[in-house]
Amino acid sequence: MKIKLKYTEPQSNQDWELIIRPVDAAGLQEENDATAAGQKEDPLSVPAIRQAVQALASKGLLKSGQPGQTMPLLGLHPAGSAAFIGLSSGTLDADDIRRLGALASKEVRASRASAARLLVTAQLYGGTSGCTTAQAGQALAEGILLGAYDRTKTTGAPKEQASAELAVHLPDGVDADLRKQWEAGVQRGIVMAEAVAEARDLVHLPANELIPEALAEHAERLAAEYGLDCEVIDEWSAHEQGMGGLLAVGKGSQHQPRMIVLHYEGDPGSEEKWGLVGKGVTFDTGGYSLKRIAGMEDMIMDMGGAAAVLGAMRIIAIEKPKVNVVAVIPAAENMISDRAFKPGDVVTMMNGMTVEIVNTDAEGRIVLADGLTTAIRRGATKLVDVATLTGAVVAAYGDITSGIMGNDDELLSGLQEASKRSGERVWPLPAYPEYRKQLDSEAADLKNKGGSYAAASIAGMFIGAFAEEKPWLHIDIAGTAWISRARGWETKGATGVMTRTLAELLLRG
Repeated sequence: MKIKLKYTEPQSNQDWELIIRPVDAAGLQEENDATAAGQKEDPLSVPAIRQAVQALASKGLLKSGQPGQTMPLLGLHPAGSAAFIGLSSGTLDADDIRRLGALASKEVRASRASAARLLVTAQLYGGTSGCTTAQAGQALAEGILLGAYDRTKTTGAPKEQASAELAVHLPDGVDADLRKQWEAGVQRGIVMAEAVAEARDLVHLPANELIPEALAEHAERLAAEYGLDCEVIDEWSAHEQGMGGLLAVGKGSQHQPRMIVLHYEGDPGSEEKWGLVGKGVTFDTGGYSLKRIAGMEDMIMDMGGAAAVLGAMRIIAIEKPKVNVVAVIPAAENMISDRAFKPGDVVTMMNGMTVEIVNTDAEGRIVLADGLTTAIRRGATKLVDVATLTGAVVAAYGDITSGIMGNDDELLSGLQEASKRSGERVWPLPAYPEYRKQLDSEAADLKNKGGSYAAASIAGMFIGAFAEEKPWLHIDIAGTAWISRARGWETKGATGVMTRTLAELLLRG
């Protein structure tokens, strides 16, 4: 079921099939008293429903401090059904509100309602120490739309998908300035969620459809729609520019690699420019260092970094912050053939450094290295790369948090703050010189893989070797870009992780 979110004023004559209301059981009496006094048209303030909720609370069926518990009530309102979603009586943060939104979507699905109404209470819109009014509106919209996401299935006979409309509004009597802040937040949340949905759709495409050239065409369409400049470097131009890393990884496939570059200028007078680099390996067999058969079909997600960067650029183009950005996506397939690169090869990279290939399944860092050089040559003054890079980060952090590392404390701190705003967790990886030393090679300037231990840190430090001492940050999303079961506002499969975090980072400069 597709859910369309809209913002409305209260309409007593609307034929609502489902009414959803967040409830803090501890403050239920006070809230309903206020509702009865100031919001007489609120259909959930009628005595029958109030008494029903209080009865549930008295029996322990709806408890404060247990956010996420839902309780449907049938036949107590002309709408046909009402659903109460429990909230913590403590301070709500943006993640609490996103979870509420995702649960609201779940209730709409479960009821099969085509028209539902979510009543926003003062606990949500009033602003707290954990969340401002605008942030609350944004978080709620994100939670509703991200929680409602459906993976599009490729079928021989496509069926029309059922749709529903979920109306969200504030009650009467809310201060005009507060209402304006809330509405602005909701609109930004819609922009954020739609970009994540597009990133998820891109990752879910089968690899026989999303070849490097197709990823480049998607970027071109995105640029045309949102007014970005786009350049696509084909294999011939890549050879002329010395992109030995990208070409080495991609030459084993009949689908030739592409270096995709998007430009956004929001502050033409500034020499500062963000460089976002997203790994775009559209399928990864591991090459001659072949991956295990089990789970290889999920390697369609190995371009999750590229999807996140493209999603972030869509948000940037819409929100128009006062920053300059160059987004770079090295796109390639890592395949096996008589042309494929091999362990023992030495590759000359775009910046002139040489790399000994000791493992062809450590290909992401190679294409990202040329991606960083591409961004630098186009004026990037600070760099952020995002990639489904290592199994080691999955072993360390599971699918709960992405690993980060870098050479600039201010940049690291900025990303951590952005991740708190987006609800996408990050945690630092150590970056000690001893890890970098493991990349020393007897055959070249460095090799593309060190030992088996601390492999996530070593992989990140390989990429950092190409940052040319500019402020640089690396995000490893190998564990968080694809999950095996839904949780909160993240659905099973592609999560679109880091789309919103990158956008939050750049929106605040």
